[in-house]
Amino acid sequence: MEVRAKAKFIRISPKKVRLLADLVRGLDVEEALVQLQFNKKGASLPVAKLVKSAVANAEENEDLKRNNLFVKEISVDGGPSLKRWMPKAMGRATPLIKRSSHITVVLSEKVPTTKKEKKEVSKDDIINIEDLGKIGHDDKKEDKKSDSGSKKSGSTSKKVTNKIFNRRTGS
Repeated sequence: MEVRAKAKFIRISPKKVRLLADLVRGLDVEEALVQLQFNKKGASLPVAKLVKSAVANAEENEDLKRNNLFVKEISVDGGPSLKRWMPKAMGRATPLIKRSSHITVVLSEKVPTTKKEKKEVSKDDIINIEDLGKIGHDDKKEDKKSDSGSKKSGSTSKKVTNKIFNRRTGS
């Protein structure tokens, strides 16, 4: 089973990120995270975060074990570039291109596991939402009947709230 994770618009040049991608390609997940943790390049943080995200996807969505995963593929593609200008001497300006990256990680299992069969839900187990609403309405009708004897207390509280919320403020 393969699990994918993507990080888009990372504001680091693809050339710099590819150095780390080549480092972790083919490694176990734990070994890749250790390599990224002790690497002093700036791109190690987003790549490590992406590998952790892919591991979390594998554990939550596919019920895969962390120690059975390795980095099968990691690719770095160029994203959009920001074009800026750097002022230079004698009234000139040179272009600056601030590049961004799209990183894709594919994790796979070292030893393939068998898929667990999903439990089928029968029609008897399904509860209708309409039935739940009817149950709630019956309780409210009984409450209204018991509260009908105490109307006087409700009218006085209404007068108090009108006084509080109808006060004029200002000069």
